[in-house]
Amino acid sequence: MNRPTFFGHRRRGRAFGLALAGLAAIGQSACSAPAPASTPPAQSGSAEAVDGKFRNPDGSPSTASTWRDEMALWWWFAVGAKKEALSPPVPPGHVLPADQALALLAAHANQDSLTWLGHAAFLIRLHGRTLLVDPFLTDYASPIGGIGPRRYAGPGLAVDRLPPIDALVISHNHYDHLDLRAIRQLPGKNRMKVFVPAGLGALLRENGFSDVTELKWGDSSTLDGLRIISVPAVHFSSRGVFDKNATHWSGYVFESPQKRVYFAGDTAYHDTVFKPLRQTLGPIDVALVPIGAYQPRALMTDVHVDPEEAVQLGRDIGARVLVGMHWGTVVLSTEPPFEAPQRFRAAGRTKGYADPSLWVMSIGETRPLAGAAVTAASTR
Repeated sequence: MNRPTFFGHRRRGRAFGLALAGLAAIGQSACSAPAPASTPPAQSGSAEAVDGKFRNPDGSPSTASTWRDEMALWWWFAVGAKKEALSPPVPPGHVLPADQALALLAAHANQDSLTWLGHAAFLIRLHGRTLLVDPFLTDYASPIGGIGPRRYAGPGLAVDRLPPIDALVISHNHYDHLDLRAIRQLPGKNRMKVFVPAGLGALLRENGFSDVTELKWGDSSTLDGLRIISVPAVHFSSRGVFDKNATHWSGYVFESPQKRVYFAGDTAYHDTVFKPLRQTLGPIDVALVPIGAYQPRALMTDVHVDPEEAVQLGRDIGARVLVGMHWGTVVLSTEPPFEAPQRFRAAGRTKGYADPSLWVMSIGETRPLAGAAVTAASTR
């Protein structure tokens, strides 16, 4: 049967063979992996590698899934899924035309703002500085162009249409978050600040960035008065077969004198890890929380929140506004691609959020952050 498949090849047999051969390397950004061993919770200050491997906080969720469960998922991607499941029709308005996206960005150039570039990629304008976060902006979330998960919704802005970037921030090394094909194209590498989790600095330096800061959980750095704080996430790392958990993963809080913006990265839910963030940092003005890539639940529960858990995470950290991310761009799991926003909104209402506090943005959309503030300085 000659139709496109998950791996970008037209013949199902060849695609499935590549799926089996490249399972570990290509699938790291898409699928669950056995839960890493644990260390004490991050609030105790421990985020060190043990025997060269990083760990999740103690008590992190784990699955009872087997290799058969994982192979069933990969069979679905390589053979069983229909074309429309892997490249679904994109609803009108989901992706803004580039000219409209540029106009919106320009209209908010002199104020704090948030621009969704698709998946977990954002431009965050805060305290007069522009941050580029987890910029997956090319076509394939894989080590080899033309093979692997392919985006079905284009980026909000291509790399060559981005504004000048003051800082690049990476949450972890999976291909749908650390897109080397995109960041190699960024101008100004010699002046750009880069913030990455522990162990990931060497890869960024190898790709032309000179000012790279590695952060462990609880560490912070400053950028012209803007504080960047590394906070825990429950996930894993790898870009190949033999580097499992050799680098760390994290979320971030970006704090100016007026606002706090939280970026979750990729994370599973943990009933004790996130609540201390509110106690130590104060409530969050805007929380960017992942709401997609959550099915099959037996495989994903230890690495990705579902929409309901994303809302609970937001409640745990005292977030005033929740922004859904990590959806609507590339198929990495088996839930309907446009199901997540409905579940996210429904869960938010159940937890007491009004609709204006539950942001489901269009790709390329910019929204001002004015009004979404609890005044950071007053909540210390």
